[in-house]
Amino acid sequence: MTIINELQLSKELIRFPSVTPEDAGAIKFLSKKLKKLGFNCKILEFKDKGSKPIKNLYARIGKKGPNLCYAGHTDVVPPGNIKDWTVDPFKPLVKKNHLIGRGANDMKSSIACFVAAVSKFLQKKRKFNGSISFLITGDEEGYAINGTKKVVEYLKKRREKIHFCIVGEPTNPNKLGEMIKIGRRGSLSGNIEITGTQGHIAYPHLSNNPINTLVSICKRLKEKKLDKGNKNFQPSNLEFTSINVDNKAHNVIPARARAQFNIRYNDLHTSSSLKKKVSSIVKKICRKNKCNYKIDYMANGDAFLTKPGKTILMAKKIIKKITRNNPKLSTTGGTSDARFIKRISPCLEFGLVNKTMHRVDECVSLSDLRKLTKIYGAILVEYFK
Repeated sequence: MTIINELQLSKELIRFPSVTPEDAGAIKFLSKKLKKLGFNCKILEFKDKGSKPIKNLYARIGKKGPNLCYAGHTDVVPPGNIKDWTVDPFKPLVKKNHLIGRGANDMKSSIACFVAAVSKFLQKKRKFNGSISFLITGDEEGYAINGTKKVVEYLKKRREKIHFCIVGEPTNPNKLGEMIKIGRRGSLSGNIEITGTQGHIAYPHLSNNPINTLVSICKRLKEKKLDKGNKNFQPSNLEFTSINVDNKAHNVIPARARAQFNIRYNDLHTSSSLKKKVSSIVKKICRKNKCNYKIDYMANGDAFLTKPGKTILMAKKIIKKITRNNPKLSTTGGTSDARFIKRISPCLEFGLVNKTMHRVDECVSLSDLRKLTKIYGAILVEYFK
């Protein structure tokens, strides 16, 4: 049995410039690694109308339950200006006991740690009571149309049972062992377009400026407090991310004005209830100002919570023992693919420190790599006892 080193595998994965939706060979490479460990691997490519095709991987060893799954993604965000990096983002280097490269933190190194932990586990226990699986996507950093969402649908059709899932996203704000995610807020994006009447600015009474209406809408939506939060979730918040008029003429009242927003919301709401709230406010102000409007929504998943049961408490105990930090059970932060996986399995999220994710010189400490591999290994042993 080959023992896989987490640092070496991290470097190998980072070398693939797999910026969403490009796979660059990362999924095939990982599949080959897992096949050598005895996994049955299936590369699943999905394509939807108007979206790029995405490669995903589902790999499993064992046929019996329980099936413990690890979920992650090989796609990364763009590196930005490469001149700002101290290394080539896709030619990883170790400096001052840190591995630097795009994906070192989010989240190729976490995948490497779990593969390394599995290789050590299988060397000691080739026959164990259950199954281990990997659900790896190349579409987590993008629109997530052809990634984990489609894999979950595929597994449901095949009646493939996952009994618990560990999502390897970077969950710790400052040091390893600080935080386990047991839920996530929902995410709803929207684009508002207000149509008025174009005209000369010297004769405003002959026009209807859509900017005035859009400003009123933005003000009203920001003033409206959605909730105060609850014991499991922070308060929901709406943020405007873009306002665009696209008018270069200083003496023309424009015909249209647009705004873009996103709502991160807790389990006191659903995407449907929020759409109704927003649409009601927009409709009321537009009617008053005699403007037309159009709203396009994109829901990325409702809020969810995994109640702390036996597996979560076991993982918490292991993390505390290895890191000497008592992890907080949290629902903070953005969204993750756990929002899709929770439809078929309870899950927790635990990975590396997220301080440098998406930044220039994204990095991970070598000590954290070793500790995370140890944590994943101990969870495997305890889960299949």
